[in-house]
Amino acid sequence: MALTQRLDLRQAQTLVMTPQLQQAIKLLQLSNLELSDFVDREIEQNPLLERDEGEHGEHGGGGEAGNERGTAGDGGGEGPDAAPPPAADGRTRDTVELTSSDTMGSAADAPLDTDFENVYGDDRFSDGGDGAGDVYGSWNERGGRGFEDGEANLEATLSGDKSLRDHLTEQLNIDLTDPADRLIGLALIDLVDEAGYITADLAALADQLGTELAHVERVLAAMQRFDPAGVFARSLKECLAIQLRERNRLDPAMQALLDNLELLAARNLPGLMKVCGVDAEDIADMVAEIRTLNPKPALAFDHTPAQLVTPDILMRASPGGGWLIDLNPDTLPRVLVNQRYFARVSGEVRNKAEKEYLAERFHSANWLVKSLHQRATTILKVAAEIVRQQDAFFIHGVSHLRPLILRDIAEAIGMHESTVSRVTTNKFMNTPRGVFELKYFFTSAIAGSDGQASHSAEAVRHRIKQMIDAEPPTDVLSDDKIVEILQKEGIDIARRTVAKYREAMRIPSSVQRRRAKMSRM
Repeated sequence: MALTQRLDLRQAQTLVMTPQLQQAIKLLQLSNLELSDFVDREIEQNPLLERDEGEHGEHGGGGEAGNERGTAGDGGGEGPDAAPPPAADGRTRDTVELTSSDTMGSAADAPLDTDFENVYGDDRFSDGGDGAGDVYGSWNERGGRGFEDGEANLEATLSGDKSLRDHLTEQLNIDLTDPADRLIGLALIDLVDEAGYITADLAALADQLGTELAHVERVLAAMQRFDPAGVFARSLKECLAIQLRERNRLDPAMQALLDNLELLAARNLPGLMKVCGVDAEDIADMVAEIRTLNPKPALAFDHTPAQLVTPDILMRASPGGGWLIDLNPDTLPRVLVNQRYFARVSGEVRNKAEKEYLAERFHSANWLVKSLHQRATTILKVAAEIVRQQDAFFIHGVSHLRPLILRDIAEAIGMHESTVSRVTTNKFMNTPRGVFELKYFFTSAIAGSDGQASHSAEAVRHRIKQMIDAEPPTDVLSDDKIVEILQKEGIDIARRTVAKYREAMRIPSSVQRRRAKMSRM
């Protein structure tokens, strides 16, 4: 083979990730608080940007999610260099006005949605379903200071005091697999006071979530096994009982003592010995053990009040049926480009460097306004489609969550899965059933006997638990029998999958359940 130099011409198509496009992608996954902080920094760096402190009425892109998903009108500029369309009074529209129903971009106007995986041939830009695999990293992963490389906040990596809510949420995500149970569990965590008690009306919570009181109480009973022992109690008696049960010390005599705590408070030891049926030595030991318990199990945790979530999307019932979806104008930064200042300064530039700087700042300001507009448009589209596909949940409650994955939403609205993942990260929607993160509406699916993915995996787990809870001691269901029943119900599932689901729910085998139930007869 000859080693010679030569010139070759090759033609290839590539996608260049401009800084502006990178910025647009990063904006998509920011929460409203992070977005506001980012916009503040941009305003500090760009003299042509300013916040609009005036009130222009009710804004926010609206869409209907009923029989059809929310749609949007045209607008939003013709390119990154195009200035935002002016308002009727001649001034530049701010970002809130750009998301009104008459200016929302069309479905084809989606510069934030680009199939990076097909361009680069790898998954560097894919979120992997949770928005955490982005090549740029999330804002929080960089210490909350921005996106400049090498500027991570070292102090943010130091471990701090874990709040009670974080501690309980971690256990919730591990112990409860049913999405309906998790939604109820999150609501219960919000009701826990500083001492670890729940004093709210559970019946009202069940009515709000559209489920039965027994369902809420069942989830509460499961969460009463969480650490610290005694949390989620509804009274002092229940708090002490939970801790004694964990120590395997809740015998009939101890239960009688808990039923008569007023006698203990009055130091009426003879009365306690009588109701508990024990002698003086035993009652002294029982009282000593009671004193080792913690009547306020949550006081050891950080009790800094959790910041209230400001929803990005507002949802309400439509008078004509279906649902109305609006962007929350309070979470949309009011940013505009100061055209008058730009025109005045442009006439005073003295050299090429100043002219280039001013042009770059003007270009960057216009792109930011357009990026914020496209972010709002994309959030609205995704939220409207989620509401359409989870319509049964909003009507009937948590038991009607349907299987849903990112691909379902992406295909319905013509976007990439990574875009949907970014949109649903740290975005919250205020619904008639409460405030939920968009991620909560995604549940995995399991194939039906006809080969179609029509059953939620969580619903199948719930069905298995229902069958086991209802089985009589004389007819305990084996895993094979459960498979047979599920297949008759149109659910195609393997025995090892049933065993995996049962073990994940901490349900013993059929032999162990039979022994336990027979011993209680």
